[in-house]
Amino acid sequence: MMTNKVRYLLIMLIFLVSAVVYIDRSNISIAGPYLAQDYGIDKIQLGWVFSAFLLGYAAFQIPAGWVVGKLGPRRTLTYGLIWWSVLSVITALVPPTMGGALWVLIAVRFILGLGEAVAYPSTNQFIAAWFPSHERGKANGWVFGGVGFGSGTAPPLVAAIIAFSGWHEVFYFSAAIGLIVAAIWWYVARDTPAEHPSVTAEEKAHIAAGQPVKIEGPIGKVPWLRIFTSIDVMGTAIAYLAFCYVAFIFHTWFFIYLRDGRGLDLKSSALLGTLPFIAMTLCCLLGGVISDWLVKHYGQYVGRSLFGAATLFAAGVFLVIGSQAQDTTVAVLVLAGGAGVLYLGQATYWAVAADYGGPFTGVVSGMINMGGQIAGATTASLTPWLATYYGWETAFYVAAGMCFVCMFAWFFVNPNRRLQVAEQVTA
Repeated sequence: MMTNKVRYLLIMLIFLVSAVVYIDRSNISIAGPYLAQDYGIDKIQLGWVFSAFLLGYAAFQIPAGWVVGKLGPRRTLTYGLIWWSVLSVITALVPPTMGGALWVLIAVRFILGLGEAVAYPSTNQFIAAWFPSHERGKANGWVFGGVGFGSGTAPPLVAAIIAFSGWHEVFYFSAAIGLIVAAIWWYVARDTPAEHPSVTAEEKAHIAAGQPVKIEGPIGKVPWLRIFTSIDVMGTAIAYLAFCYVAFIFHTWFFIYLRDGRGLDLKSSALLGTLPFIAMTLCCLLGGVISDWLVKHYGQYVGRSLFGAATLFAAGVFLVIGSQAQDTTVAVLVLAGGAGVLYLGQATYWAVAADYGGPFTGVVSGMINMGGQIAGATTASLTPWLATYYGWETAFYVAAGMCFVCMFAWFFVNPNRRLQVAEQVTA
């Protein structure tokens, strides 16, 4: 249909942006053992490198949301992609023989995280401006389907680059992709439908009819107190803690788990390591459709809150069963299923943020994502410690426990509420 044309073409491009983000994140986890060997660091110190990125990413989430509210997603994502690309190159250029090389590497990854913080506040601000409320689950499904696609593409691609050229070239490759996508995004994207020359009047009317709050231009004064004291924002953020804690086991340690915990070689680890990310991609796309369908037929609470809680519970069950499996193939398949059902609910967090936040979606999204990334940083450092001293099973049990506890936060989230304040007048 003509009314669907431009916004879904642009969301396909954001799918690619999201894939670039997660190739940038996954590359170091796959190259990690080779990087660690060159730098003379152990698994726990490598975890510090992983965590540094996520701490930088988490620290800048709320400022990133404010920035995208002022600059718009077109400029913010373009600048972000350039930033990530430059820092990816610098990661490969840190000399292992220099004094304090580990701490320099940690600092570089922290700064890279600061730049990547703009990614998902920007994409969700874009969705809030370009999609009616009842399509936001599906739209976010495509955005975060790119997560699985990027993470799933990374293991075989990065393994091949390492095998033929070495681990440094992995980061040069990531930088080149980022710069290409940045140029394309700048050329074709606009912040709102009204600014895009290819959007028809029918599509504009379709989008406007389904938006709880109209979004146009830069944001005005941010209602910080209302956002920080909202039970809906807090509940979604707590649930997202569990989501990210589990997700980042797969994004940072799953490849190494297959190698060290299951004894697989580089080729086998790369092949089996793609399965969770294939599941993430497919289930993220499917989950957005399911969530929107449930919203249409049973209301926002069922389609967002109860569905989100159910996916966390199911993910926890899969993690417990998969971690106990003796056969490696069975374990990978079950754990991949856990990653998949986790990502069935990915779109719900961001759809709630867009519906609630309106013009301040970037800020609300940044706040929710900040807690999730702190949990991810905890995963990156805690998982190798648990695996070293208590075994990989314990690491997965802790992740499952996070799911079972944090799922209850969803029950307190009312997705029908909106941030209705006088400060919504644009500057």
